[in-house]
Amino acid sequence: MNWQTFKDQLTAHKGLALQFQYAEGQWVDASYHITEIKQAPITSVDCGGVMNVWTEVVMQLWEPTTEGNNEAMKVEKALAIINVVEKAMPLHPAAKVKIEFGNQRFDTRQLIPKSINIVGNDLIVDLRPDTVQCKAIERGGSCGTPEVEPVTKVQMQNLAASSCCTPGSGCC
Repeated sequence: MNWQTFKDQLTAHKGLALQFQYAEGQWVDASYHITEIKQAPITSVDCGGVMNVWTEVVMQLWEPTTEGNNEAMKVEKALAIINVVEKAMPLHPAAKVKIEFGNQRFDTRQLIPKSINIVGNDLIVDLRPDTVQCKAIERGGSCGTPEVEPVTKVQMQNLAASSCCTPGSGCC
């Protein structure tokens, strides 16, 4: 989900409470704060030697160590925080959105909004872990792996010995 789509969803539902589910049946405590919003331009070179460029907007959520509030932040308040950030730092509308969260039961990580749904008086952002991708496969390469699974130990040794994985070869 990109930043503009995320923000449009919030804007369309200002009067609702903003809730975040970080795993099935696991919710960010209603006392959470939005502590910061980061914009991260990413430049990388993948295993095939191809340069990739994209931007991420990361909204960080923090749970106080003592529960103090039984009512979640209203979407309107979240938008006010976003407006403060965007006055200081314009956020790229096509940036990939990530929500950074962790607590004593869940290691801090960046999650992606899988969906945004209205349930009663709540706007629920369903967060899920992102996955690692091989950009060479996304470009149509095979990343040096055979089409038939599973890969045997001998096949792995042959792959490791091959020159397929040299920079610029188009595979991992």
